[in-house]
Amino acid sequence: MDGKDLTKKEQNMVESTRNVRQAAPLVDIYENEDEILLHAEMPGVQKDDISINIDNGRLTVSGVRMLEKVGAAEWEEFGDVEYQRAFSVPQTIDVNKVNAELKDGILALHLPKSEAAKPKSIEIKAA
Repeated sequence: MDGKDLTKKEQNMVESTRNVRQAAPLVDIYENEDEILLHAEMPGVQKDDISINIDNGRLTVSGVRMLEKVGAAEWEEFGDVEYQRAFSVPQTIDVNKVNAELKDGILALHLPKSEAAKPKSIEIKAA
């Protein structure tokens, strides 16, 4: 690779980052008897810029980070980004009790299970 190719690639990289790029946030999912807990990494996204929808067994999470531009960009790798991810969720989620928290760029989404979906112990009676 010669210096001309490197310059060409650098110019292309700067050009391509000027638009809002899309990315899938990193996600951890945990399940216990009471809920499904989803952690999604969305650095720099404000809570008002996050959208969470559950419809017909499909959960979509999206958020947009728009950085304030100061001066002309000489090199941009960290620019604006739209995070978007979708999952299938069981119909047993109690949609009315779903809640979310955003702290330090991590979205914590609590998806409680309905009472009917929680495991139950059956007592055996002596005959």
